[in-house]
Amino acid sequence: MNSTPALLNRILLTVLGLFLLGAGVLLVLLATVTPVGSWWHTWSAGVWDGINRLFDSTRFPGRPESWLWIVAALALLALMGLMVAWIAQQGKGKSNLLAAEYDPGDTPGDIRIGGGVAEQALRQALEGRPDLAGSSVATYDVKGSPALKVRLQPRQGVAPHLLAAEVSGLLDALQSVVGKEIPVLIHIGAGARTRFSRAERVR
Repeated sequence: MNSTPALLNRILLTVLGLFLLGAGVLLVLLATVTPVGSWWHTWSAGVWDGINRLFDSTRFPGRPESWLWIVAALALLALMGLMVAWIAQQGKGKSNLLAAEYDPGDTPGDIRIGGGVAEQALRQALEGRPDLAGSSVATYDVKGSPALKVRLQPRQGVAPHLLAAEVSGLLDALQSVVGKEIPVLIHIGAGARTRFSRAERVR
C-alpha cells in the first residue's frame, strides 16, 4: 500500500544473499579442499599482478599515483548516493492527513482531520478483543488520496470473514463521524503471536 520498492528490495536481498553464500562456500572449500586452495593461490596471484600492472600503466605523468584511485573514489561516492536514495524510499507513503475539505461558510477555511484521529479511535475499539492477538492501524497517501490500512492478527479458531465484517462495521461508524468515505484495506494475517498465543474462539 505504500511506495516502498518491494521488488527492488527482494532483488537486492537475493543478490546479497547469493554473494554471501558463494563467499561462504568458497571459504569452506579453501579450508578443507587442498586443490581448491592451490587454485586460489595461483588465480589470486595472477589477478593481483594484473591489477598492479593496470595501476602502473595509469599513473599521472611524473607522479607515482594512478588516476584510477580518483575513479574508485567517485564510484564509491556514487554508490553511497544510491544507498542513501534507496534508504530514503523505504516506508514512503504514510500520511498524517485523513480528510481535508474547504468550508465556504461564515469563516471560510480548510478543515483538516489528522490520521491520528482514526488510528487512535480504531486502536481503542480493537484493543482488548479476545479474538485478536494483535492489530495495527495506519494512514497512507495513495495517489494523492488518504486511505487506511488495518492489519489484524486473529487468534486460532476465529473466522476471518466474521472478524472482517465486525471491523467493517467499526469503519462505517468512523466514516459517518468523519463525514467522508475513506478507502480502507483490511489485512488479516498470521504471525508468531497468532501461532503461540492461547487459542480462543469467538462465541
